[in-house]
Amino acid sequence: QVQLVESGGGLVQAGGSLRLSCATSGRTFSSYVMGWFRQAPGKEREFVAAISWSGGTTYFSDSVKGRFTISRDNVKNTVTLQMNSLKLEDTAVYYCAAREGYTWGSRVPDYKYWGQGTQVTVSS
Repeated sequence: QVQLVESGGGLVQAGGSLRLSCATSGRTFSSYVMGWFRQAPGKEREFVAAISWSGGTTYFSDSVKGRFTISRDNVKNTVTLQMNSLKLEDTAVYYCAAREGYTWGSRVPDYKYWGQGTQVTVSS
């Protein structure tokens, strides 16, 4: 069982930055692929980024590539999403997710464990 708790959301102006963190419980954190998803009002939850168990490989959606980075600390059992050059369309609830195994995924069903989400609002 893995428990995920996101933090760091808030209100930011367009062009600004935010850092989201996800704290996890469990002794096998390093064996999970970790991902970030987001869901805007009236839209489906969508993939944002993922990071391999070692942290050596990262994946991004086209909409955030070049603006967001993802990292993990397998000692502190945390994963971080650094969001730069934020746009109005980045406004959403952001969710941290954990996928068992060593292959990455970009679909919601690929991830077994989810956090409760943190709101990110980008204003003009």
